[in-house]
Amino acid sequence: MRVHPKTVAKMKAKLKELTSRSNGWGNEYRAFKLTQFIKGWINYFSLADMKSLLKKMDEWLRRKIRAIYWKQWKKTKTKYQKIKKFDLPEWKVHELANCRKGIWRSAIMLNCVLTNKEIANLGYISMADYYLKICEN
Repeated sequence: MRVHPKTVAKMKAKLKELTSRSNGWGNEYRAFKLTQFIKGWINYFSLADMKSLLKKMDEWLRRKIRAIYWKQWKKTKTKYQKIKKFDLPEWKVHELANCRKGIWRSAIMLNCVLTNKEIANLGYISMADYYLKICEN
């Protein structure tokens, strides 16, 4: 059984709403609400075959989370300090902190800093990992 495309569109719309930067939530509360939604959605649709769908949605969601953090860091000085904590070479820290690309493009470059493991440490769960844990196909 597959998930209907309209259901997937509703899920993505809800994820956009939960990860909106303008809702005034802190990062901990955002992670909590996302965890609630992801667990509820996957438990409800656990019989569906959606492993590849969830992997694709995970990539998009992690990029969205990276964009949120990039926007919160605001100033170059703050970006420099935050990126420096991850033991990157000085030239790479300087390059990332002074990036003048847009938020969405910069979120791709943050893969070396905010890795999947680091995002999990911040309290965000992976949709695909939770699905595999629940379904054990």
